[in-house]
Amino acid sequence: MDETESLKETDMQFVERILQHAAKEEKIEDAELSVSFVTNDKIREINREYRDKDQPTDVISFAMEEQGEGEVVIQDSGEPRVLGDIIISLDRTREQAADYGHSFERELGFLAVHGFLHLMGYDHMNEEDEKNMFAKQDVILSSLGITRDGYESN
Repeated sequence: MDETESLKETDMQFVERILQHAAKEEKIEDAELSVSFVTNDKIREINREYRDKDQPTDVISFAMEEQGEGEVVIQDSGEPRVLGDIIISLDRTREQAADYGHSFERELGFLAVHGFLHLMGYDHMNEEDEKNMFAKQDVILSSLGITRDGYESN
């Protein structure tokens, strides 16, 4: 859902294609997730409310399958897995694309995959986890022709 009403249909299709590919790479079948595109003001509000950080960020993920201590995930109900929600700030996407010197599409793809991997339980709280997560992102993006230099449409 594009709350900013500024995203092109081709950008939405691009993100959907990337997320479908990422799910395939992670061997996830029959799953659902939501993606929302918001402004810096909206993501700042979400970041403040849920993470106690009063600043905008680029992407936030809310995993539905995240387990707390003592919790067990019950699967195989016949229903699709509900992975959770990814929220991307389009303002930050544009800012970071300019800052890093690559295309808007590449940054959008990176943030979509980054958010997806958080839904899958990946994190970057320590150096080893960060290295693992970023390597996984690079594999997914490069296999689609999405590099730091830009996006090469296949």
